[in-house]
Amino acid sequence: MQKTGESLDAPVPVRDTPHRADRQGLPQGPAQGDPKGRNLQVVTAAITPQQAVQHLDALTEIVSRAAAATLATPFSSVERHIKNDLSPVTAADVASEAVIVEGVSRLLPGITVIAEESIGRAAAASLEPSFVIVDPLDGTKEFLAGRDEFTVNVAIVTNGMPIAGIVAAPAQGLLWRGVVGGNAERLRLRFGAGPAQAYDRSFIRTRPAPDRLVVATSRSHLDEATEDFLARLPVARRFLCGSAVKFCYVAQGEADVYPRLSPTHEWDIAAGCAILAAAGGAVTAPDGGQLAFGRRAERFLVPGFIAWGDPAKAAAAKSQ
Repeated sequence: MQKTGESLDAPVPVRDTPHRADRQGLPQGPAQGDPKGRNLQVVTAAITPQQAVQHLDALTEIVSRAAAATLATPFSSVERHIKNDLSPVTAADVASEAVIVEGVSRLLPGITVIAEESIGRAAAASLEPSFVIVDPLDGTKEFLAGRDEFTVNVAIVTNGMPIAGIVAAPAQGLLWRGVVGGNAERLRLRFGAGPAQAYDRSFIRTRPAPDRLVVATSRSHLDEATEDFLARLPVARRFLCGSAVKFCYVAQGEADVYPRLSPTHEWDIAAGCAILAAAGGAVTAPDGGQLAFGRRAERFLVPGFIAWGDPAKAAAAKSQ
């Protein structure tokens, strides 16, 4: 039963607003630290946003290759099984993660990589001051259902905050990326190729909140607390969607808010949080406070979140 606004079972259209990359503070040429021919040093100090920009193209190429790995076997025939937490995992998850872990280890030697399907291997590794967090296939249920909403998510976290993120939607041929304090952009490319081969690049920005909001909600994890929260908002329409791609719709100004008031894992949201912040938005805890990442004692769980396109709305919600 529809509870708040009009429910749509599809993501909203993307908006193409290309700008010149050389005016936006994102990389144009080969990234510093690129494993192809550059000298690499073991990462021991904090990765700053400025350094993240230097690594962004090389990291984008790694994510692009991982996205291609998810498409290597048709969803209808991919090997799959159920994990202990009753969530599905497939050979595509494993293949994508292998590409990312190997690539990041070469690009950023010594950095801890927290990856969903191999979390136990990093149980004692240091998360300070920086680490990389990975969801190699976010939205496995969507992948197995043959939908195009699954993503590959990679973020750099420094001092407990995501500072850079990349979200790729392999079946859509789209990739979003951003660095906090810099800019966010959307690329169209053939996965397996690097960002230099993108055939469209559009810098993206959130929009000021209108009087009535467009809401992105989870297809598989819509809970009662989230419904209660939405019932208090002026909602124009809603759409259902899987995976971290919902952060990207907010980041590009096609949705205004994406709430999830039930627990989820840091690897599900870190990349989206960074992209949305780079695009001018904000992600808060359900109580309006700041989210923290690298919470090993909590098994990398966050209690929920609200992703806002307009930070003024986040501030207003916290004061209520």
